[in-house]
Amino acid sequence: MTTIHPPGPDIVRWPGLAAPPPSPLRAGIAERLFRHAVRTLPVQVRMPGGQRLGAGGPDSPVMRILRPTTFFHRLGLDAKIGFGESYMAGDWTSTRLADLLTPFARRMATLVPKPLQAFRRVVEGPQPGAERNTVDGARQNIHRHYDLSNELFATFLDETMTYSSAWFTPSSTDLAQAQRRKIDGILDYAGVRGGTRVLEIGTGWGELAIRAAQRGAEVTSLTISTEQKALAEQRISAAGVNDRIQVQLRDYRHAEGRYDAIVSVEMIEAVGREYWPTYFGALDRLLVPGGRIGLQAITMPHDRMLATRETYTWIHKYVFPGGLLPSLRAIEDNLAKTSLRLVEQRSLGPHYARTLREWRDRFTARWRQVADLGFDTTFRRMWEFYLAYCEAGFRARYIDVWQLGITKAA
Repeated sequence: MTTIHPPGPDIVRWPGLAAPPPSPLRAGIAERLFRHAVRTLPVQVRMPGGQRLGAGGPDSPVMRILRPTTFFHRLGLDAKIGFGESYMAGDWTSTRLADLLTPFARRMATLVPKPLQAFRRVVEGPQPGAERNTVDGARQNIHRHYDLSNELFATFLDETMTYSSAWFTPSSTDLAQAQRRKIDGILDYAGVRGGTRVLEIGTGWGELAIRAAQRGAEVTSLTISTEQKALAEQRISAAGVNDRIQVQLRDYRHAEGRYDAIVSVEMIEAVGREYWPTYFGALDRLLVPGGRIGLQAITMPHDRMLATRETYTWIHKYVFPGGLLPSLRAIEDNLAKTSLRLVEQRSLGPHYARTLREWRDRFTARWRQVADLGFDTTFRRMWEFYLAYCEAGFRARYIDVWQLGITKAA
């Protein structure tokens, strides 16, 4: 397999991690806003001189700011990127990262006082035009994350190699079992059974396609990740179902054929708002009358989506370029322009928080294996922040994840 390694241990080679240019005015404003934001949060913020901020008690999560000058300069340049970059660079740290970030996520919409929110666009950059999800742009965006290294993902995913929210039973702690339950939920929503012609948009590493084929379905699975395609085909062959599954390196916009069922798990987040009508139009075009769709989507509240839809964030810069979480309302609004209708739904938000915690624990416990693949300590801090940041979002219910059952009129 081709393995793509991020930069080496010199953090200057990571974009944004060199010492930021001095901007005393912005840094001063950022420090005042930060102090105002944390004063009522149930956290402890410890400064180098011994000063403590926040409303947290002795059992509250602790944020240790090690380099306050650099930390506040980064926040002043762009808080939505600088906060995460400062963790990557070691300006601050915490031994309970997700616990610390959860109160921030609960107050995300109000951390900046309302009178100052109008100035947000002055310091927040727009998403780069190069990260638009054109056919070529989407392939490059996916390449930057999913083609990092199959071996990397194998260190923290379970045996199913499933990189999306699991669905745990109340009595189970088995992640692989919870992932198979999630997949079965999507396949049930799509009505997949023996003889069903299934289109999967977003192959991942092949587990959903395998499970659909084991039900007797004929599966066409689309991916634009060369790394994922290679390993998915190996896993499909090992499962003995390669006669029922065809994996194509193809964008959903170029999909052909007619299908009884379409399934897509946490792929819509990478589509981009500009292309949502194209995406749902493709689902409508490819699904036969009376057909069904099982869709799993990470969502955010509609008002927050509208407020942040043009914002360039840390998650865009370092993890998912070109992405945008839709709202349920945005999904329904786009469905209304087609012959597709939402008929079933269930939230798995708390299950995603648990899934992310499992992944982070595994990643941390197996860091030596990750390091042996060539990834440096800055990458480790980036990945820890990414997983904890997402877990906090689900714990705070700032974001959610839904399984959606969609039908097309006969």
